[in-house]
Amino acid sequence: MLLAAVSAAQGFQGDVLRLVADSGTVVRAILLILLGFSVLSWAVILERFRTLRRAERDSLAFLHALEGEKRLADLRDRAGHFAASPLVPVFLSGFRELTSAVTEGVSRFRGAGIPDDARLRILERVRRRLEESGTAQADGLDRHLGILATTGSVTPFIGLFGTVWGIMNAFQGIGITGTASLAAVAPGISEALVTTAAGLAAAIPAVVAYNLLLARARRLGGRIDRFVAGFASIAEAQIETGRGPTAAVEAGKVRV
Repeated sequence: MLLAAVSAAQGFQGDVLRLVADSGTVVRAILLILLGFSVLSWAVILERFRTLRRAERDSLAFLHALEGEKRLADLRDRAGHFAASPLVPVFLSGFRELTSAVTEGVSRFRGAGIPDDARLRILERVRRRLEESGTAQADGLDRHLGILATTGSVTPFIGLFGTVWGIMNAFQGIGITGTASLAAVAPGISEALVTTAAGLAAAIPAVVAYNLLLARARRLGGRIDRFVAGFASIAEAQIETGRGPTAAVEAGKVRV
C-alpha cells in the first residue's frame, strides 16, 4: 500500500511537471516570476525569523543583566554580549549622552550645583537622544517585511493572469479544432490552473509569516519604547543628583 501511495504521488508530480513543460511561453514566464517571489519571500522569512528571535533572546538577557547590575558603567562594558538586542544601542547612546551632559553641567557649575533650568535642558537632551536611537532601532525591526506584504497581495493576481491567459488559449484551440469534448479542453484548463496554484503557494506562506513577524516586531518596538521611558527616569535621577552614570544607581528601575 505504501509503494502504491508513493507511486501515485510520483505520478501526480510527473503530471504537474509535464503540464509545466508543455505550457506556453507566457505561462512559463509567469511561473518563473512566481518562483522568484516565492524564493525571495522565503529568504526574508528565514532572515527575519532568525533576527527577531535573537533580538528577543538577547533583549531578555540584557534586561536581566540590567536588573542585577548596580553600576551602568559596568553594564556598558558587558553590552557587547547582547549585540543582537535593539535595546543595547539605545542604552549606549543614552549612556554616552548622559555622561557627556552631566559632566559638562558639573564642570560648568562647579561647586554651585546645576540650576533647575540647566537640568531640564540636560534631561531634554538625553531624552531626545534616547528617542532618536529608539526610533531608529524600531524602524529596523520590520525591515524587508514589505516584500512579504507585496508577495501576499500580488502573486495571486499574477497567477490569475496566467490562468486567464491559459483559458484563452484553450478556447482558441477549441475554435480551431471545432471540438469541445472534455478530452480536448481538460489539458488546456489544467495547464491554466497551474499558475493559480503557484500564485497561492507563494502568497499563503508570505501572508502568514508577515502577520507573525509583524506582531513580533511590534512587540519588540513596544519594549524599546518602555525601555526609553525607564532609562529616561534613571537619567533624570542622575541629573538631579548632579552625578554621572558611573555612580551607583538602581538599574532595576527600568521596567519593560
